[in-house]
Amino acid sequence: MSVAADLWSENQDLAERARTHPFVRGIADGTLPRGTFSSYIAQDTFFLESFARGYALAVAHSPDRQSLDAFATLLAGVLDELRLHASYAAELGIDQQGVRPRGATLAYCDFLIATASRGVVAHVCAAMTPCMRLYAHLGRAIADGSSAEYADWIETYSDSAFEELAATLERLLDEHADPDDPALSDLYRRAMRLELEFFDASSPSAPG
Repeated sequence: MSVAADLWSENQDLAERARTHPFVRGIADGTLPRGTFSSYIAQDTFFLESFARGYALAVAHSPDRQSLDAFATLLAGVLDELRLHASYAAELGIDQQGVRPRGATLAYCDFLIATASRGVVAHVCAAMTPCMRLYAHLGRAIADGSSAEYADWIETYSDSAFEELAATLERLLDEHADPDDPALSDLYRRAMRLELEFFDASSPSAPG
């Protein structure tokens, strides 16, 4: 197995917790309150801007042209995602410039930027891959029989184009990783936990 596949396999417990999370179930069956979804979109927009900066730092630290091109493609994918969020913001009346990030959002953003700033490409990949792989996994898992209420969100993350972006990042992880580097497992696990904390903060029962 590849490093990326091994790390994903090691974190199946957290992936399953994400799949059965009340926020994800609410997206799937359309019962997530619209106001809760609006708050999630606002927080996710703030997060995705940091995710884009993480890719930009990876571009800057790329050791070869092939990696540079791949990270640039991934950065373009996040910018497309942000355009989708902008359309949601316009529909839902969200002031994207006035978003106040929650603690869970800031913790995830700070983790990504701190990791990317150190310039170790394999570590950047290990920190960023869980978001991509998890969303591709969730999109496919809930696509069949889902409600039409959040169809655009589900279609985005179940689409083959998003799967290819996730696979591209996994290939970069495999290419640059030292399988014996213990930091890879720690970074990947940390990112998966931060994903769950982000969903916790985006649930209808979350305070504030």
